[in-house]
Amino acid sequence: GGKNASLGEMFRELTAQGIRVPNGFATTAAAFQQFLDQGGLGDRIHALLAGLDTRNIEDLRERGARIRDAILATALPADLATAITEAYDVLSGPGRTASVAVRSSATAEDLPDASFAGQQETFLNVRGHYGLLDACRRCYASLFRDRAISYRVDQGFDPFKVALSIGVQHMVRSDLGTAGVIFTLDTESGFREAVLINAAYGLGENVVQGTVTPDEYCVFKPTLKLGFKPILRKIVGTKEFKLIGDSSGSKMVRNVPVPPADRARFALDDEDILQLARWACVIEDHYSAKRGQPTPMDLEWAKDGETGALFILQARPETVQSRRDP
Repeated sequence: GGKNASLGEMFRELTAQGIRVPNGFATTAAAFQQFLDQGGLGDRIHALLAGLDTRNIEDLRERGARIRDAILATALPADLATAITEAYDVLSGPGRTASVAVRSSATAEDLPDASFAGQQETFLNVRGHYGLLDACRRCYASLFRDRAISYRVDQGFDPFKVALSIGVQHMVRSDLGTAGVIFTLDTESGFREAVLINAAYGLGENVVQGTVTPDEYCVFKPTLKLGFKPILRKIVGTKEFKLIGDSSGSKMVRNVPVPPADRARFALDDEDILQLARWACVIEDHYSAKRGQPTPMDLEWAKDGETGALFILQARPETVQSRRDP
């Protein structure tokens, strides 16, 4: 499990409703626990966290670095590594090495509403067995970044009750297109009848991390569901940079400036905006029905610059504004 809807569940359930989701696979929380048991790694991490005072920044940095080094120096259990590479080979197809995105997602097992979105890592444009297994280890290490350690200790979470799932998905070539996030409510006011879409050029990490100022589009749900095209507002963002894959085919990515003409225009046309908004409504209705309560969603999307196809990459309950609701 992870706080993002599991890849298998997303692919199976949302594809059936006409929503495009990149195929992929995910590791389980049990696999993470198995990794911690490898070579006494969990015991070493326990010892390094004992007596930590998160207000002592230097101590936090030193302990965090030692924990991450220990994780990166520990090989994945052989059966887990084999399962990951075999699943990757199936995903790639005969004689091919797929380019994939490797994402980590974490949740506190005993507190299903405790999401750690944004505290873990995403590795983009990963290719081949060695690169994939390396990215998986780095996902595990990301659970012990300084900020993530500090957050969990301050919130009273047992670091070993946190489950981490790694999702591996076909890479959508949004480095040649556009990407961003969707909220199925207005994040400023909490108004539930709006879909808010942010868009910028290139890979979506710039939007997720707030590195650039994206376009913002607002769509009105009730009349959208009646078949109209109710885009309430469109605000052009400065979209200063775009994150693209390295031309060498490595997993590295880099930011490049966006030409002034592209910065000045909208990154998406109205049909794409409306398609994303319709999908967002279907996804919100789907997960609201599953949970038995209204569940506003926080989604990541991408448009492949080679094919022009739109995809939903991640879906998770929106946590900030929803918690303000009575």
